[in-house]
Parts: sequence; C-alpha cells; structure tokens
Amino acid sequence: MKPDGVLRETGQIEVSGVAHVRSRGVKGGAVVSMEEAAEAVAQAVELAEAMAGVTVTGVVVTTAGGQLASHRVQAGVSLGSKAIADPDLTRTLHMANAQTRLQGRRVIHAIPIAWSVDGAKGVRDPRGMFGRTLGLELLVVTMAETAFNTLSNCVEHAHLTLEGVVAAPFASGLAVLEEDEMELGVICIDMGGGSTSVAVFGGGSLLHVDSLGVGGSHVTADVARGLTTTLAGAERIKTLHGSAIASANEDREMIEAPPRGDDPGAGPVIAPRSLLKGVIAPRVEETLELIRERLKASGVPMEPGMGVVLTGGASQLAGVRELAVRVFDRPVRLGRPKRAPHLADAASGPAFCAAAGVLQRAAYGPREVASPRALSAMRRELGERVGVLNRAAGWLRENL
Repeated sequence: MKPDGVLRETGQIEVSGVAHVRSRGVKGGAVVSMEEAAEAVAQAVELAEAMAGVTVTGVVVTTAGGQLASHRVQAGVSLGSKAIADPDLTRTLHMANAQTRLQGRRVIHAIPIAWSVDGAKGVRDPRGMFGRTLGLELLVVTMAETAFNTLSNCVEHAHLTLEGVVAAPFASGLAVLEEDEMELGVICIDMGGGSTSVAVFGGGSLLHVDSLGVGGSHVTADVARGLTTTLAGAERIKTLHGSAIASANEDREMIEAPPRGDDPGAGPVIAPRSLLKGVIAPRVEETLELIRERLKASGVPMEPGMGVVLTGGASQLAGVRELAVRVFDRPVRLGRPKRAPHLADAASGPAFCAAAGVLQRAAYGPREVASPRALSAMRRELGERVGVLNRAAGWLRENL
C-alpha cells in the first residue's frame, strides 16, 4: 500500500500491489528451511513490487507461528490535582511493564484493553479527566524469542529488513470485523496452512491471542495418507471435492487421485467421496475443539452472544463453517477483507485477511490511547529485560 492508499473518508484502504507464491520452507508455522523460505518471501515481494511500481526495503510480517500467547497485566498509579495527561499514561504503562516477566519471549503487541479512573472501568481515553488513581488493563502479546530471531534472519536472507511482526488472528480481525462485533464481542479464528490461531475481541479491544500448530496442510497430509496419493494430488482433491460434512450420494460418487511413485503402469487411485469426508472431518473437528478448550482454559470472558468469524485459507473448505457452528454452538460466518473492496477476486478471499489486516493496522492502527512512541519504549524495555535474563541464565549455566 502506498501513502495515498489510506482513504480516511471511508475508513478503507487501497492496495497498490498483491502477490502470492507457494509456501516453501515452512511447516507448522515454523521455518524449517531458511533458504527455501527466504526465496519464497523474496519472490512474493518482488512480484508485489512489480505490480505496485515501487521498491520495498522493509516489511511487516504477520504470523501465527512462534507459539503466540497473550498476557493480561493490571497496573495503577496515584494522580495529583491536575487533569490526566500523557505523562500519567506513560507512568502507568511503565508500572505495567515492571510487573511483566517474560523470559524467552518477544513482545510484539502491547495494547491497552481499558483504563479506569478511581475504579470506574471502561474508560477509553482518560486524558483530561480528574481523579485520585489511574488504572490500566494491558494485553501483552508475545512470541518465542527464538522464533522471532529465526523470522528476522529469514527476512534478512531475502535482502529485506524486518520492521515488525503482527499476530495473524489480530491482523485478520482488523481486516474483517465490524465495529459492532469488536464492541459486543467476537472470536476470530485464522485457519492457515501450518497453524490455526485465535483472537478474542470485546469492548472494542483485543482481549486474547492464542495459536495451535495444526492447519490446512495437516488435512492435506491426512488425505494423502488415507488415499495413498501424492501431497500435490491430495491438495487438488481436497480443494475440488473435499468437505467437512456429509453430502448426498457421497457413497456412490467416486473420485480419482494420482498414485505415488513413477510407475507408468500404475492406474489412478479410485475411492468413494465418503472416504475423503471421513478423513477431513475428524481433523477439522479436532482442531476446532482444541481451540474451544484452550479458550475455556484461558479464562477470557466470552459472552453467550459472541459470534465466531473464520478467516484464513483453510476456512474455505466446504463444510467448515457448519462444523464450527456445531463445535462452538455459536453463530459462525466466513470473513473477507471488507475494508479493501477493490481487490480482485483472486486476492479478496479469506486467505488474504491477515495480509490486508497488516495494511489496515498501518493505516489506522488499533485503539491505543497512549502514543506509539511510549508503547515502542515499553516493548524495547521488555526486550532488554528478557535479554539480561537470558544472559544471566547463560552465565549461570557456564559457571555453576
């Protein structure tokens, strides 16, 4: 997106260049081949540059890997007789910082959930108000330090600079959710190829982030094993004929898949479509159930009326929405990048929600009442503290 792509009159964005290439060197949301992953990144960026007519040097990466997790921190400070101002917000942020212990983790988001003045909760922007105490509930989203460093190294191998990392379900939510959904509460599930991640929104803020290392590629692998076919053949069969729910005549409808190996005399693998559904449905249902149980265990508030929005490429599989309705017992819809309406059909599906959300965040940002500079300072201080702890732990291992 170019600077003139921020359409503030409508709250939308205009994308200048789009590209997508086959994922390589990544498995389960983690980089497993630096060379292949860097080549894929470089190729995608080069194609997008050509369409936009610009040269890109720095990138913001959205990911569901790296063991995404979130932590809620509460802090409060005493106030004087003056109206609340930016320095008071910064003091409260630093107080929250002092309570955070994140060894081996890298902070990628530090987002105020809500402020409170003299115990009155739900304050969106306390500046200009008067009170004796200022309170803050902060959401800190982190990923594994090692995964962050690997991702940074991968981007550098593609001759680019990593300027930031955004949690995929958070970015997807910014791209697809209505303001009412964010205010009243919604669960956004990003179903990617190597992982499935979830973000919970409520009161207009991000409340929780989590991830699971199971995604659409695992379904493809299951199909390849179940039909004794190749991974490429399994992906094609899954896309054309796959479904997570039963359909009419599926026992009589036969499908063909290419055989494994290079035997020219081997015929295609022929199986009933019901066998394909019998392979796909259990894996998708298990993934959604794991997300449901992790949400319950997290303690994040989920009102009965909260809906579910599915995004990501794997959510396009037939029957996934219906299966999600059964697992979560809530209304479910498929999400698309609604704030970039001019995108062509090939780039406007659920698979592009996270990428569009990164642009949305760059254009309008999340609702953060403190200055971005203060939040950046907090991230830096948290990262420095983690570095000191890691160095201390290394010294102890070497000397004791």
